[in-house]
Amino acid sequence: MIWLLVAAGGAAGSVLRLAAGRVAVHFLGSGTVWGTFFVNVTGSFLLGFFLAYALQRNNISADIRAMVAVGVLGGYTTFSTLSYDTVRLLESGELTRAGLYIGANLLIGLGAAYLGILSGRAV
Repeated sequence: MIWLLVAAGGAAGSVLRLAAGRVAVHFLGSGTVWGTFFVNVTGSFLLGFFLAYALQRNNISADIRAMVAVGVLGGYTTFSTLSYDTVRLLESGELTRAGLYIGANLLIGLGAAYLGILSGRAV
């Protein structure tokens, strides 16, 4: 059963990722990498929040935790896209932009995960 829950969660997360990317393109233009940035930061926050909340309360089953953490948020976050976008920036000679992009994703993503953990514990 857990396999089906994770698969369903992954499908939902992937659809959410597509929606977030389209919103970013709509507001920021098709040449942007900020959709990936937004997804990585919000995904980091949501994973931190959900797992801290679920593990502290111990009232969410392991199957549901797997569906949300591995399925939904695994399908939603986009580290592979982050890597691809960074390589594209490097190949186009945008070394500074690539470095800033990686640094911002890493630092702000870690910060968002930490804030998510703190928020999940406080609820």
